Amino acid sequence: MEPVAIVGVGMTEVKRERAADTVADLVFEACTKALADSGMGIDDIDIVLTGSNDFFDGRTISSMAVMDACGSYDKNVSTVEGDGTFGAAHAVMRVLAGWGTCLYCVHHKGSESVMPLITNAMFDPLYERFLGIEAVTASALQARAYMDRYGVTEQQCAAVSVKNHGNARLNPVAQMPLEITVDDVMASPYLADPIKLLDCGPISDGASAVVIASADRAKDVSGRPVWVKGIGYSCDAFHLGDRDLSKVDALQAAAKKAYGDAGITDPSGQVDLAEVNDAFSYMELMSLEGLGFCERGGAGALTESGATALGGKLPVNASGGCISSNPVLVTGLNSIIECVLQVRGDAGDHQVEGVGTAVAQGVNGPCGQSQCVWVLGGDA
Repeated sequence: MEPVAIVGVGMTEVKRERAADTVADLVFEACTKALADSGMGIDDIDIVLTGSNDFFDGRTISSMAVMDACGSYDKNVSTVEGDGTFGAAHAVMRVLAGWGTCLYCVHHKGSESVMPLITNAMFDPLYERFLGIEAVTASALQARAYMDRYGVTEQQCAAVSVKNHGNARLNPVAQMPLEITVDDVMASPYLADPIKLLDCGPISDGASAVVIASADRAKDVSGRPVWVKGIGYSCDAFHLGDRDLSKVDALQAAAKKAYGDAGITDPSGQVDLAEVNDAFSYMELMSLEGLGFCERGGAGALTESGATALGGKLPVNASGGCISSNPVLVTGLNSIIECVLQVRGDAGDHQVEGVGTAVAQGVNGPCGQSQCVWVLGGDA
């Protein structure tokens, strides 16, 4: 595809509750930071995209609540629902369609949501919803299927939590920087076997924004553009019983497309850093396998070896991941932003040396039903 770059990024600090801030306040903060980072003003933006969810926000057409805050007055506007990686992909399409610059923002206030009730509503109303299944219990079904199929242990999943909470201690916007051990994770209470409290991401409030530009407009920015090398997305079956939960076929399909665009044939050798979905610790292991960084069932041993640590061969979730900060919908865009910062060398204390190519992953739907993969790099 034609060259498209991310030229500005902005993230709010993620907290358990930002009671004093409305969603408009969060969006204004994120957009102001993204514009400042790009060196542009709102008059330089041709089109605006927003990401939100009526269920989480508790209002119909929830995007209306942030229209002023993102500077969309007198501009072409699109509103999208779902994880930030998918919304940002839509923003790239708009730029490729001829709009020179696009500001995309997404928000979430988990503190104002009742997550079990809301995530229960994503299941089929006739056959599944009445069972009370929701995000945690559905993920527990998938975790057990995956662990039983490949012999992955709870301790290997716990190692993901230990690593990522430790990385969060170096990230000033992360919500839960923790110094914990595998024993601490194993001793935390079960929410739904085999998932324990410290295997889960927290309830979070936050927002993020990016400025995406065509190659011609990217020349005008003050900082260093980071180029979109490839994007892929794929959707699996909706009903949990219609797919093998121990596998991540949709992620493999999305990665294949993104890697094909980017010319990546050896992910473990050509990718320098990855920010993947770890809302539950087992998900990082499945994601590493679906992204082609190791064979199926091999991510637990890869993590225990230290290869995915900050100083390892392939650092994963150097930011702390969404197990440390989990504003739903925002998490995927945060992953993209972290990759941008790492490629630019602007990640601060959690900067990984020599990041030239980075991969970001986002997820929609129960048990990773829909997957989106981005490949980002420093050269057009």
